[in-house]
Amino acid sequence: MTQQAKKQTKTLRLRKRAEFLAMRSGEKRRGKYFLMEVKQRDEATSKQAKTGDSPRIGFTVTKKNGNAVIRNRIRRRLKAAAALTEAAMAPQTDYVVVARRETLNAPFSALTRELSRRFKELPNKKA
Repeated sequence: MTQQAKKQTKTLRLRKRAEFLAMRSGEKRRGKYFLMEVKQRDEATSKQAKTGDSPRIGFTVTKKNGNAVIRNRIRRRLKAAAALTEAAMAPQTDYVVVARRETLNAPFSALTRELSRRFKELPNKKA
């Protein structure tokens, strides 16, 4: 696979603090292993971020989950699970996954199943 082909298949990431803060006003989807914040992007935001219709995802693992080694392990597990379930993500949507401590010891299959289910949930009407 060429370098350019790898870039196209890689899920776009939320990286800036402002992008994460903007997600706070989005819909919350609670799961056993994480909290997922979901927000639809309007066309102006997509154009400004130069993302097109591609979904974006960000990961948050707080210090209360453990030291840096544990937090990074949790983040790596979530990234791997998200890569396997990225087909379930809706276009023009941003996701932030806020990990819980249970993510560390959860079976990987349960983690991917939970992520896929949260990606496919229909948006709340009140949000």
